[in-house]
Amino acid sequence: MASHNTLGAEGERMACEFLITQGFVIRETNWRLNHLEIDIVAERPGEGVLHIVEVKTRSDDAHFDPMKAIGRKKIMNLVNAASGYVRHYRLPMGVQYDVVLVIGRGPENARLSFFPNAFRPPLRTY
Repeated sequence: MASHNTLGAEGERMACEFLITQGFVIRETNWRLNHLEIDIVAERPGEGVLHIVEVKTRSDDAHFDPMKAIGRKKIMNLVNAASGYVRHYRLPMGVQYDVVLVIGRGPENARLSFFPNAFRPPLRTY
């Protein structure tokens, strides 16, 4: 596995552990619909909201602007994948898009930032 894939998998593991400590139940990781992927699908019991969580991991933040980590195309892909997930499982839930940023390597050295409801889906998808 390439080093950036290893770093990404490590970040996703840390994000899952963090979400669990915040009361989330992890439904799926790396869920795929054709070429689309959702890093983490989670929910909080009793909330009635499906959380689609995008994880961005970087080894350092020297040239990393978190505001540009997720562009329009990525948002569109996440919205389309989430729509497919909801349809596939016939879920009567609202959807919220969250982002977890992980900067650094290893649980003892990494900084994790959680952005709930980081963006809303656009009114129109292409």
